[in-house]
Amino acid sequence: MTIKDANQLTDSDLKEAGDPFALFGEWFAEAEASEPNDPNAMALATVAADGLPNVRMVLLKGWDEDGFVFYTNLESAKGGELAANPKAAIVMHWKSLRRQVRLRGPVSPVSDEEADTYYASRPRGSRIGAWASAQSRPLESRFALEKSVAEWTAKYALGEIPRPEHWSGFRIAPVEIEFWRDKPFRLHDRIRYTRSTPLDPWSATRLYP
Repeated sequence: MTIKDANQLTDSDLKEAGDPFALFGEWFAEAEASEPNDPNAMALATVAADGLPNVRMVLLKGWDEDGFVFYTNLESAKGGELAANPKAAIVMHWKSLRRQVRLRGPVSPVSDEEADTYYASRPRGSRIGAWASAQSRPLESRFALEKSVAEWTAKYALGEIPRPEHWSGFRIAPVEIEFWRDKPFRLHDRIRYTRSTPLDPWSATRLYP
């Protein structure tokens, strides 16, 4: 069946719906057309070694049925936390549409080829920044950062800028995806898709708001 917008899904539809990615694609396309800034922004939650969760905003840079991809410094806080505990959750909130999508699942590194391709597509300044910033580590002053940027800019003044080994991407393969849509009187629509592993089929359930 063709998955319809969440507010049109009947209980019978939910029993037949097998794949939430088509619905995500519809919602994301609408967000790209309506959100004034960064429709691909998402809050990423990981867990630190002390058991406390960490959450920060990152940008979704690719998605398909294999999962949702973002990039970072592997030596950053989130990089270290994902290396130790390769599981994560994200939420995307589109205020203009009054919708959000939540998902969670295991995380794996993207391939070197995939990271190289995306890195090469970034603005030159962003590629320099990947070398210049010791992300999440203490910074003595803004001047120190600007000095580092200047040094790396001089080093790669000509030619291509290689991708640092410490900079790459992660893919979240969701085992749970929830679609939320605002409704009057806080009686929101919530539809959750779950599967035991990324290789299993999906099942869908409507939730109380």
